[in-house]
Amino acid sequence: MEWSGIGEYLEAVGGWFLTSGLRIALVLIGMMLGMKAASLLSQHLLGLLGRHVDDGELKKRADTLKSVVHYLASTVIVAVATMMILGELGIQIGPVLAAAGVVGVAVGFGAQTLVQDLISGFFIFLEDQIRVGDVVEVAGKSGLVERVTLRMTILRDLAGNVHYVRNGQINIVTNMTKEFSRYVFKISVAYREDVDEVIDVIRSLDEELRADPEFGNDILEPIEIMGLDEFADSAVIIQARTTTKPIQQWRVGREFNRRLKKRFDERGIEIPFPHITLYLGQGKDRTAPPVPYQ
Repeated sequence: MEWSGIGEYLEAVGGWFLTSGLRIALVLIGMMLGMKAASLLSQHLLGLLGRHVDDGELKKRADTLKSVVHYLASTVIVAVATMMILGELGIQIGPVLAAAGVVGVAVGFGAQTLVQDLISGFFIFLEDQIRVGDVVEVAGKSGLVERVTLRMTILRDLAGNVHYVRNGQINIVTNMTKEFSRYVFKISVAYREDVDEVIDVIRSLDEELRADPEFGNDILEPIEIMGLDEFADSAVIIQARTTTKPIQQWRVGREFNRRLKKRFDERGIEIPFPHITLYLGQGKDRTAPPVPYQ
């Protein structure tokens, strides 16, 4: 009798594995294949879009699209596979969904930030505010965008620190690399210098930099010189700006500053440092007190 009961049990288990168990295995295999297909599809989409651009702008959006599509597709595939597996296990999906709806309403009151993150992330993606590869400032943090999802934007700053910013916390987006970038120069020279001469030096140096094959391809326009911008305490300040390809503004700006310093030294143009002029005043006899000597 005992062996008979064990045999019936093994037969029932074997029958279950050949029916429901096999279907569950097929569902799991289908889930993995579906996630792999979604990943390949997003990569293929990225490849198609990347063929038609030279400046990388569309590639940035394709990278972001890939991240979001993969996230959504994976979520949907896992949810569908879970419901199918529950059905094969004999669990009625209808009551589970109804219970999930009731629980969802209760949890919703405590998950308002999550809903806010998802809605904000949807509009950030829809309006193309942030793309993978951009340099942005959001929620008081700045850095290179490494990943964007509907819930979170992930940045890496210059020091290598990674910042995870919830999309619901993003009120203002400062994108420093959208389509093109600019570097603003505030060039200080001594009051005694000829401003027109300084402007000619800046313009000629820009021409040299644009003719340099190492930097010329990254500069989109000749330098724009706004003119004498400010009379500071120890210097006059000339303002200018250069337009570059995205993310190249700092590289070009630093090289321009390096060459400008050398050119000013060659021409004897003074870059002043802060200094103070002391006025000791005069007495009624129009004589000034002597300066104490130490």
